[in-house]
Amino acid sequence: MRIGFDAKRLFNNFTGLGNHSRTTIDILTEFYPQNEYLLYTPKIRRNDVTGQYMEKNRCRTILPHGILRGSAWRTLGLASAARKDSVDIFHGLSNELPAGLDIPSVVTIHDVAFRTFPDMYHATDRFTYNLKWRHACRKADRIIAISESTKKDIIRFYDVDPDRIDVVFQPVNSLYYTDNKGVCPSSLAAYVVGKPYILYVGSINSRKNLLGIVKALNLLPKDLQIPLVVIGDGREYKQKVLEYIAQHNMQDLVIFTPQKVGTEGLRYLYLNARMLVYPSFYEGFGLPVVEALLSRCPVITSNVSSLPEAAGPYSLTVDPSDISDLARKMEAVLTDDVLRNSMTEKGYRYAIEAFSPEVLAGQLMDVYASAINN
Repeated sequence: MRIGFDAKRLFNNFTGLGNHSRTTIDILTEFYPQNEYLLYTPKIRRNDVTGQYMEKNRCRTILPHGILRGSAWRTLGLASAARKDSVDIFHGLSNELPAGLDIPSVVTIHDVAFRTFPDMYHATDRFTYNLKWRHACRKADRIIAISESTKKDIIRFYDVDPDRIDVVFQPVNSLYYTDNKGVCPSSLAAYVVGKPYILYVGSINSRKNLLGIVKALNLLPKDLQIPLVVIGDGREYKQKVLEYIAQHNMQDLVIFTPQKVGTEGLRYLYLNARMLVYPSFYEGFGLPVVEALLSRCPVITSNVSSLPEAAGPYSLTVDPSDISDLARKMEAVLTDDVLRNSMTEKGYRYAIEAFSPEVLAGQLMDVYASAINN
């Protein structure tokens, strides 16, 4: 089978959507090497990451040829390119499909955060995203939602027949299935090597609720107030968090690392943290939760949107607005060794089974077959 992909994010984005694109290609090429994978992208940010995919076995990278370039080619010219390349099925990996596509197609919808948290997005962005999501949901033969929660949101906002939607969880970087211990980020060595800490991984915005974690940390007994290591960055909302930290003299308790620490750096931090705390108000999936579980790191997360699916039955969940309950759950993990050990081992076993790369690759192939035979 010859499968085409909108690979713009794979070659140009190095966070959420880009990571999803790369891990999707990784599991498909590993477990279904008999297929040919065509990666269509309007441009390439060349580095060690993208170079691997330009040379990957069974993959072929395709850039624009002719008059159209950039986003115009991606929207208006990609369908013609896929047709000329005799693609059997096209997969829009990040919420979009090109115009004029007349071959079987699949689109992955990650979330509809711009509809559920509109205040976080400019009006023009909301308008554009809504057009793209709506077009993709109408034109795709099959729609992949990365969680049951996202499936419900697609049905709710785009009036899609539930039978057209398949839930396939997001793949996770292969490093998390190995014994690799990771490498401590040099910028954090003084704070984490041989020391207890709590971990937060993600953007710093109002939806992710970092301020809630900081407030909960402030409620803990003084002898339990260990450092909170923050991997991620933000703007206006980060300033609110910094103001709260200053007002409550917590500067030594919250360590910010806005620079990227890399996959091996994250792996080290998960493996050695007392817990990951991730009380987001909304997620399409919640990748840090799964990465933590696969690293035998106990997880406290929210009881809303997709997060209970990612966390499984052995993590602790809270109402993200209930700071007191969040503090109580954090205290429990810090003080109850039996609870923490149970969360660690059972959470790991849940994640290994629920997010098996081979199973997820098989589910994707089943979706492709369904779209072709639609």
